[in-house]
Amino acid sequence: LIWLSFRGNQDTLWRDMSADRKATEECILYYVHDPMCSWCWGFGKTRERLLQRLPPSIEIVRLLGGLAPDSNEPMSDEMREYLQQTWRRIEQRVPGTSFNFDFWQVCEPRRSTWPACRAVIAARRQGATYDEVMTHAIQEAYYRRAMNPADEAVLVTLAGETGLDQASFQKELRSPAVQEQLQAEMQRGRAMGATSFPSLILELDGGFRPVPVNYTDEEVMLEAIRVLTEE
Repeated sequence: LIWLSFRGNQDTLWRDMSADRKATEECILYYVHDPMCSWCWGFGKTRERLLQRLPPSIEIVRLLGGLAPDSNEPMSDEMREYLQQTWRRIEQRVPGTSFNFDFWQVCEPRRSTWPACRAVIAARRQGATYDEVMTHAIQEAYYRRAMNPADEAVLVTLAGETGLDQASFQKELRSPAVQEQLQAEMQRGRAMGATSFPSLILELDGGFRPVPVNYTDEEVMLEAIRVLTEE
C-alpha cells in the first residue's frame, strides 16, 4: 500500500514495508450509513476528503444500515425534540454543517428510514453511480429542502430530478427483491460490528476492524487505517 499524507506544507509518503505479504491481501473499507441519519450528513465533507486520500488499493464498499423500519405512525414529541437537539449539536460540532428546521413545521415526520434506504438500492439498479447520487439527493431534500424522504412521492420526485427512469424506479422501490437486498446489507453490517451510523469498517486478512469516525479531521482516520494495514 502507498499512502500520501499532507500535513501543512510537507508531503509524507507512507510505504508498506511488507509489500510481498500485502500484495495478495484484499483490503476493503466499508462505509455503513443511512441516508436519513443526521450524523451521516454531518460526516459528508470529511468522508469525501478521507476517500480522496485513500490509496487506490483499498476498495470502498457502501452498505445501508437501515436505521428505522417502515412506519406510518407520526413521530412522537419526544423523538421530534431529540432529533432537533441532535441537529443543533451537529451544527455546533461540525463547522459548515447546516439544517433547515422548517422541516419540523411543514412536514409530518415519521420515524421511518427504510423507504429512503430502498430508494438508494432502487437507484443503484439503474447504475452504480446512482447509489451516492440518490443518497445525496435524499439528504439535500431532508436537511436543506424540508422534504420528507419517508414519503414515496418525495422519493419518486427525487428520482426524476437525478435523471432516473421514474417508472422503473418506483417499481423497484416496491419490489420484494429490493427489500431483501436491504435486509442483507443490514445483516452484513451488523455481522461486521457496525452498531451505529456512520460506521467505517476495514476488512483485512479476513477480519473486520472498526475505524473510529472523526467528523472534522480525515487525518485521524487515515492514520488509523495506515496503522491497521501495517500490522
